[in-house]
Amino acid sequence: MTDSATTSHAVEPEVLKNTLAALLGAQAQAIDVVRGELTLVVRAADYLTVMRTLRDAPQACFEQLVDLCGMDYQTYGEGRWEGQRFAAVVHLLSVTHNHRVRVRVFCPEDDFPVLPSVTSLWASANWYEREAFDLYGIVFEGHDDLRRILTDYGFIGHPFRKDFPLSGHVEMRYDAERQRVIYEPVTIEPREITPRIIREDNYGGLH
Repeated sequence: MTDSATTSHAVEPEVLKNTLAALLGAQAQAIDVVRGELTLVVRAADYLTVMRTLRDAPQACFEQLVDLCGMDYQTYGEGRWEGQRFAAVVHLLSVTHNHRVRVRVFCPEDDFPVLPSVTSLWASANWYEREAFDLYGIVFEGHDDLRRILTDYGFIGHPFRKDFPLSGHVEMRYDAERQRVIYEPVTIEPREITPRIIREDNYGGLH
């Protein structure tokens, strides 16, 4: 007895690479396959147009945005990185064709990183873009409700940036006398933790 249902096999990354290269033309700044995964790099000016094409073109048909995150490349490559500092990385899935693509787009300005929002294309981008704004300070133009989602509304700075201090800027506590939450400068003294090294003869039963 045979199953008459049709199974959709995953498209080979190299085949998808050629398909997207032909579809996007010069709008594709780079398309690479590394470890069996396809990454597409686009310019911020082309980002929204490219994402709409990836969603609507029959040969692409990426109906689902499954993830979006911010990136800070300030210390990438041990200081050898010479490109823009901030980027958004988006993972798209086509249920129709059973293929995936990673899209990377860099913010044109490091001092004030801005990208177009893709919430008009995929509603699932809403909270992801808010997270990237909260943790990296990337502003998504066109987002209807761009506010912090993980940190407190009074939080100062963006904690996933490479230059954000490990101890933070302020600490929050409840003041019993004032009967409210207050913010104060961090009072944690920086310290260096030296690991304890045990040197014993025959430690662990080794001879």
